[in-house]
Amino acid sequence: MSYRIGLVGKPSVGKSTLFNAATMNDVPEGAYPFTTIDPSVGEAYVRVECAAPEFDETCTPSVGYCDDGTRFVPVKLVDVAGLIPGAHEGNGLGNQFLADLNETDVLVHVVDFSGQTDLEGEATEGHDPREDIAFLENEIDMWYLDVLEKGIERHLSGYHGGDGDVEDALAEQMDAFGIVDDEIKQIILGQGIGFDPEAWDDEQREELAREIRKRTKPIVIAANKMDTPAAQENWSEITGEAQYDHLDFVPVSAHAEKSLKQANDAGVVEYTPGEPAFEIVGDVSPEQEQGLEQIREFVDEYGGTGVQDVLETALFGTLGCIGVFPGSANGSKDEKGVFRDCFVLPEGGTVEDFAYTIHSDVGDGLLHGIDCRSGRQVGSDHELAHRDVVEIVTTG
Repeated sequence: MSYRIGLVGKPSVGKSTLFNAATMNDVPEGAYPFTTIDPSVGEAYVRVECAAPEFDETCTPSVGYCDDGTRFVPVKLVDVAGLIPGAHEGNGLGNQFLADLNETDVLVHVVDFSGQTDLEGEATEGHDPREDIAFLENEIDMWYLDVLEKGIERHLSGYHGGDGDVEDALAEQMDAFGIVDDEIKQIILGQGIGFDPEAWDDEQREELAREIRKRTKPIVIAANKMDTPAAQENWSEITGEAQYDHLDFVPVSAHAEKSLKQANDAGVVEYTPGEPAFEIVGDVSPEQEQGLEQIREFVDEYGGTGVQDVLETALFGTLGCIGVFPGSANGSKDEKGVFRDCFVLPEGGTVEDFAYTIHSDVGDGLLHGIDCRSGRQVGSDHELAHRDVVEIVTTG
């Protein structure tokens, strides 16, 4: 499967700029609501240390590319419609936003940490980014609550003949969120609210919806415009607060990333996405040099522009995904090349999961795997780790 990272946030916070910086696509940008009317889907990349050098090989990627031992593995990036308060009630582009949201695996919430846009996406000064974080979570939580309430109604109406468990009814109603009855049961047990939904009060129902959302639509905060003093001040105040322990924060300057990529394409600088440094190699005007040096100060301070980091935090950190390479335990080579692929698997992915990710026929014919580093045979239920190199042995 190709994982889909959703970029969400209110209008005019730099969401489309981050999308363009990550994909170098040209979607509309603008400081006004609803610049992004339809979701734009592009190809971005996450970095994985290439395994080929360990085997004295030079990789030949079939997708993505390799740069000096770093594989850039493609993922889908979705820039969904700008959000305003009341989206779960259909305000603005709310219904479209929520439908687009459901097609993603993890969310990157782009927040203007400089405080220069209000909740409606209009220009202002001194806006508190905490309000943005709260409003997005609340909108999604209320959407989940609406669906949860329908599931409770389904259960109480005797849809399952009056004998079904509440988690079965909720799982069926919330199936589109990718959650199953056992997961809902564990969340209910964790909440300690019992299994009689008629006994749940409004607060307990809201908290249940919130916990289901956290499990199925985790959020990473892209603290954008961190190259401004106001954003840096807000960062130091906000990110250490206990109320945000469930969130990952990444400092970002989407503008800096896009500028560096454009300069790299023009031959003005040498820059590898995600790296904490770049070199000016072309002729620049004094004004351009000044701008690049300001960017240099930011990437020196924060270890990069943050655009690559926020995508990788979402995929490998928050979701816990792993990158796995198909290999050959005996050193035999495919006529098309070696280390051609790097597949992204979910946390806890097994040899069997890996086989089916490669192709359904490979999964159907799976006998076992071989760990190419140790030469050890591993069973279909063997749990894989990040950067494993595995040969799949099949009946074919």
